[in-house]
Amino acid sequence: MSAAASSASSAASVKSSPLGLTVLTLLHHRPLHPYGIQQLLKQWGKEQVVNVGQRAGLYRTIERLEAGGLIAVRQTERDQQYPERTVYEVTDEGREVTREWLEQMLAVPKAEFPVFPAALSNMLMLSPDEVAPILERRAARLAAQRANLERQSAEAPAGLPRITLIENEYLLTVLDAEERWLQGVIGELRDGSLTWSPEMLAAFQEGASGSGGEET
Repeated sequence: MSAAASSASSAASVKSSPLGLTVLTLLHHRPLHPYGIQQLLKQWGKEQVVNVGQRAGLYRTIERLEAGGLIAVRQTERDQQYPERTVYEVTDEGREVTREWLEQMLAVPKAEFPVFPAALSNMLMLSPDEVAPILERRAARLAAQRANLERQSAEAPAGLPRITLIENEYLLTVLDAEERWLQGVIGELRDGSLTWSPEMLAAFQEGASGSGGEET
């Protein structure tokens, strides 16, 4: 296998991820060491869309990108005030893969199996009276998230290009839609128009089983 084919094979073996894409994008701007990447992610508010809470996750992502030939060591910085720091830069293969990942993530909706729909699908394990206050707690947290995003947008420097905070627009739109839906469901739980009970569910199951077993 040629060196070029081997490099292409290594790059293809790297699985795309939101954090991996964001690291590659940051390195398009300038070479950075891992701590610098983490700080820039927070300064740019990217922790709203990628998980950078655990530094170990960032280091694992960097290791995968380097092993796949998408980034490479530019230099090692030594300073008496700080531990030795490895500075990374994006490679030509990394630039190509960045564009491929970005186009794929923008164009193709992905089944991400988020937690909340899974919990909703099992909500019938609780009673309507139990669910209503639980969903009200969620609604309060969503309102706090929305307020935080709105604050970030309001504090952005005047004249900042809209594209730099376009993900906040999307998140605010999604939050607004979920809040409105959630308030409607809570209202229906409170006025009794959305209700269920073990007896109701058991009766439906028996009826469905009976109709399914009838011959035509």
